[in-house]
Amino acid sequence: MKHIVIGGLACLAIAAVAITAQSAGGPKPEPPPKATSIAELAERYDSSRCIDCHEEIYYEWEESLHARSVLGSPRTAPTIITTIEKGLKLFEYSGVKEDSDITVEHLMMCMKCHLPQLDEATDEVAQEIVATIRGWQQAYRENDWDTVDELEDTLVSLNIGCMVCHQKVALIHKYHDGYPQPDTVYGGLEGDHDDEEYVNMAVAPAIGESIFCGQCHGQGPSFELDHPSQCATAYGSYLFAYVAHGGSESCQDCHMYQSELGHNMQAYRDPTMIEMALDVKVEGRSIFWRKNREEGVIPIGIIDVEIYNKTGHAIPDG
Repeated sequence: MKHIVIGGLACLAIAAVAITAQSAGGPKPEPPPKATSIAELAERYDSSRCIDCHEEIYYEWEESLHARSVLGSPRTAPTIITTIEKGLKLFEYSGVKEDSDITVEHLMMCMKCHLPQLDEATDEVAQEIVATIRGWQQAYRENDWDTVDELEDTLVSLNIGCMVCHQKVALIHKYHDGYPQPDTVYGGLEGDHDDEEYVNMAVAPAIGESIFCGQCHGQGPSFELDHPSQCATAYGSYLFAYVAHGGSESCQDCHMYQSELGHNMQAYRDPTMIEMALDVKVEGRSIFWRKNREEGVIPIGIIDVEIYNKTGHAIPDG
């Protein structure tokens, strides 16, 4: 009974937060015109517009994988091609036999998180992205470094930039908070905003909470898609293995503030995050072991490695 009461109180607390948190969302706006090229879509979400007022944040973000979410480390772009060749083209009912059959809907298996703004583009843009990745791979094979650099720049222009988090996906509970408005940038402040297009600032109630990151760094299969895929499960692990056992820190607490990385949100590639995430103990010893009559005594080494996970979720994950 004790656990039931505590759970009930937790639910009431969550409900209270949801009721009191307000934002300047509004009615569902008309969708923007479909972008017809990579260049047009990239320009629509170009973060360089923010650099004059948010220079430090911009340069932090520029070092993050968010800034190259389609290219990746560069592991993501080749994985998209693998998804097409070993997935879409082999699935009987996908309708994909050639690259020319690929639609935005098909690529959302990956782009739901790696490029959510792709839903504002035509199917031709989805095909252009695939062609660009293939051209980039071919240039690598041929050691054509000028073409590699050119196509890599094109892929990097497609990213999780400022206006993805602070506009497109800024409001989660849309029935209560409303839909993001086309003239508003969302964060922790409200008032006027010095920009010709986004003239207002408004509060995004969940932007400092782990649920905000959970939109992409998710709970597992994306069941809303016609063909669910499972990639990141960090938020699910965080909820069920960390919060459920009393953990209270958010994704932002560790990946932005305690790490002092800010918008350069890193994970297992960053030395700071590695030190925060793991305690590693290594012990080694050498002995002489009598193997058998023929080979006699031989030297061997024994190494014990003990790794303790200090994070709020399973690792590695995304």
